[in-house]
Amino acid sequence: MATGDSVVLLTGAASGIGAATARAFADDGWTVYATDVRTEFPTAVRERCRCLELDVTDGEQVEAVVDRIIAETGRLDCLVNNAGYAVAGPAEDVDGDDVRKQFDVLVHGPHRLVQAVLPEMRERGGRIVTVSSVLGHTASPGLGAYSAGKAAVESLTDALRIEVADTEGVHVSLVEPAWVETGFAEGALEGLRDANRTPTYDRTYDALEDGWVLTGGPLATTPETVATTVLAAATDDPPKARYPVGAFAAFVRWTHWLPARLQDPIHRGFGRVSAALGRWL
Repeated sequence: MATGDSVVLLTGAASGIGAATARAFADDGWTVYATDVRTEFPTAVRERCRCLELDVTDGEQVEAVVDRIIAETGRLDCLVNNAGYAVAGPAEDVDGDDVRKQFDVLVHGPHRLVQAVLPEMRERGGRIVTVSSVLGHTASPGLGAYSAGKAAVESLTDALRIEVADTEGVHVSLVEPAWVETGFAEGALEGLRDANRTPTYDRTYDALEDGWVLTGGPLATTPETVATTVLAAATDDPPKARYPVGAFAAFVRWTHWLPARLQDPIHRGFGRVSAALGRWL
């Protein structure tokens, strides 16, 4: 799909997957509007992209950024919804306000952006790519709130894809990594340090802090691998509805079809075994 003057709006581009994706689109010749709630972008992004502040929970700012892009370029060919973070901890312990704030970024943010870009895309065509997670299909103990947010944005995206199916040139895709080597885990762990902990969940906290539930350990993929997949979703003709990133992500999605009596021990066992390995290693 991409041409020499194709334009992409990317959220959460100041680090991790977002920064790698901004570089991948720039390498492919796109005009990249890299946005983030933070304004400190890596040099490689700042020098090659048009960097803007964008808080996806602010509807007025969303509208203003989309209007600015269209005014400056006359088009908007792709939206990549990437902004996100995790509230970690057992469902009984996580703070309700924190969960609502996370949902505002993970679910309502993409919804706001979709509403802002669709009028332009309906006229010219375009792609909407949302970076989700395989945890939107299968929840992990201690990450229920995050999994719920990803499950919600997956359902929203699935409905949108069907709704715009008859709109010529508009395509909607999900990119679904498992673990990625970013600052995601560090941010989630920061919130855990202040948590009021119910002793019943000591093993769940051990899995989060010492195991691979948050980091993926050796199973994690690189931001660049995810970025390559996002670019494929923006340029494949035709694009797929879903893009699992890597063999392990495909495996995690497959476990979703197992009965709960088999799924649940897998998740409990992964947390406990990885915590033991994490302390040993």
